[in-house]
Amino acid sequence: MKELFPVKQVMGFVFSLIFTAIALSVYFFDLSFAAGLTILIVTAFIQAILQLVVFMHAGETKDKWAIYGNVYFMIFIGLITIFGTLFLFIWDM
Repeated sequence: MKELFPVKQVMGFVFSLIFTAIALSVYFFDLSFAAGLTILIVTAFIQAILQLVVFMHAGETKDKWAIYGNVYFMIFIGLITIFGTLFLFIWDM
């Protein structure tokens, strides 16, 4: 019976709730903008990795490096888009 209980998924859910509570605490505590933004970004990335590994089973296939490579490429393109937008609109280049 023990092998039928999804321990990995339950622990992933509990950790997701914990990181959500940490992110929600930014609203309730009087933190500076930089501290609040840092906490939100860190918890968002940790939750994204947790969701990818635990619930989307990214590491359980034989082509896991192709999946992780696509995620790295997606992050790279996202960063180019964000900093390109900042470069054009805010820094006026």
